[in-house]
Amino acid sequence: MALTAETESRLYRSLRAAAGAAAHLVALGFPTAVAVLARPGSSLFSWHPLLMALAFSFLMTEALLIFSPEISLLRNFSRKVKVRVHWALQLLALLCALLGLGLIAYNKHLNGKAHFVTWHGLTGLLTVLYAGGQCAGGLLLLYPKLMKNWTLAKLKLYHATSGLVGYLLGCASLMLGMCSLWFTASVTGVSWYLAMLCPLLTSLVIMNQVSNAYLYRKRSQH
Repeated sequence: MALTAETESRLYRSLRAAAGAAAHLVALGFPTAVAVLARPGSSLFSWHPLLMALAFSFLMTEALLIFSPEISLLRNFSRKVKVRVHWALQLLALLCALLGLGLIAYNKHLNGKAHFVTWHGLTGLLTVLYAGGQCAGGLLLLYPKLMKNWTLAKLKLYHATSGLVGYLLGCASLMLGMCSLWFTASVTGVSWYLAMLCPLLTSLVIMNQVSNAYLYRKRSQH
């Protein structure tokens, strides 16, 4: 029996809500698991995985989910409040990422190891630099008059889509980090595959959110 359009729409919304709720759980659960594994304070290196997981799994994910119409934790607040919280979370994410990058670079220096010679290291560096540029670019949304030839709608579109690219880079960096000797020595079997699914799940949720909010709407206007 074929589903009616209304039933399909209700089912789709339910699936999006369920996926969003799972994304919230993963955003908090993944850094918690990394903290248990890394035992921050046990070594200088131990702070690196925790700070990066906080930056890209928790803070950045929540900063983007704030604008979700279904599962935002600030759903009943004004857009102005959401934008301010988004900014605060993104700046905290950038600070955590910069600190995490600085600590791993210093740790390698102390141990006489080469810098940025793995895919994880190179992707991580690119992600942190991109995040810094994205935050700087976000200033244009606060002061759109600086871009006289660009409409606010176009600035929002490009900020959202470029932000999605940065978020996907962050998820890729986390996944590459889970292929490192440090992680695979402690997490094996089914647990490793479940860990890899965490950034994959949140990236799919964020991609769906951005696509529905900007890309699909833009196409429907043509």
